[in-house]
Amino acid sequence: MSERPELQKAVQEFVDAGFAGMQMRVNDERGEWVGSAGVRKLGESAEPSTDGRFWVGSSTKTFVAALVLQLVADGAIGLDTQVADHLPEFELDERITVRMLLQHTSGLYSYTGELEADGTFVPGLPGTGKPWVDNRLHDYRPEELVRFALSKPARFEPGTDQSYSNTNYTLAVLLIEKVGGRPYAEEMERRILRPLGLRDTVVPGSSPELPEPHAHGYYRYQDGDEWKVVDVTRQNLSILVGAGDLISTTRDLHTFFSALLGGRLLPAPLLAEMLEPHGALNYGLGLFVQELDPETGATVVHHNGGAPGGYGALMISTPDGSRTLTAGLTTGDSEKDPAQEFPKAFDRLIKAVFCG
Repeated sequence: MSERPELQKAVQEFVDAGFAGMQMRVNDERGEWVGSAGVRKLGESAEPSTDGRFWVGSSTKTFVAALVLQLVADGAIGLDTQVADHLPEFELDERITVRMLLQHTSGLYSYTGELEADGTFVPGLPGTGKPWVDNRLHDYRPEELVRFALSKPARFEPGTDQSYSNTNYTLAVLLIEKVGGRPYAEEMERRILRPLGLRDTVVPGSSPELPEPHAHGYYRYQDGDEWKVVDVTRQNLSILVGAGDLISTTRDLHTFFSALLGGRLLPAPLLAEMLEPHGALNYGLGLFVQELDPETGATVVHHNGGAPGGYGALMISTPDGSRTLTAGLTTGDSEKDPAQEFPKAFDRLIKAVFCG
């Protein structure tokens, strides 16, 4: 493994910004680099394992989009098929297509809550604060998540705008099950995990267990007038089925992302559709496309993620899959707000890896 002091420094900056720990893996023309910083567990000195498991949050969406697109490649469903044709029980707006789910243009309310136009966050199902902490082992059915979202007004007419909504990807899972004829976990195993040898990637269902080795994740929240910090390593991610429920490692995320972008999972025309940015979010089908430097045309594709509490994931690559960065993050007891501190550390990290 090559010495890359600039990468170790970039990892350390996340810990300095208030994260408890971070593990990172970079694969590029110089080979592979792995490193970590911070602690595996508060009160101890051991660093996070570079082979540790973590909840990957919304990086799950790229896996689910790839599954749906494999069904499209098989001719089992079309990208512009009406979702209501396959899932009539929800009485969805008939204009909503498979493509709209994958690129967040359906207009469906996100069951975890929504930002209003003035920037205030209106919570949905308990996903933040004390309500989530008290409820974090609760078992949800995907149908229940979708019905909750459908009880709220649509954000806009289908296809007329773009708004990031977890509901889209939970519906995508129900679509995979209906069209593929197998449970989501089985389809994921059969089509993606087993062919790529992703032995450390798990569709956990309602199990709250994070397999060893793993770093501990913590959640800081307000309970009345008091601030509390709780270990939330065990959490039931059925609240984000298809939208953020996977467990993985930096190695498996790298293997998956480089295989996907290298054309090993999808035919070239469908991969091209996946990578075509759309709308204000520059979101393709299950991927963000971000231009780093207008002058050189340097671009990355990514889908980072965060579980409701304690864990974050980075999954970033050049569009051809030749240079990837994958990482797992844990939050600790810092009073710094990760959402405020993250963008600056993230920006510096991206430049170190992709503009160096």
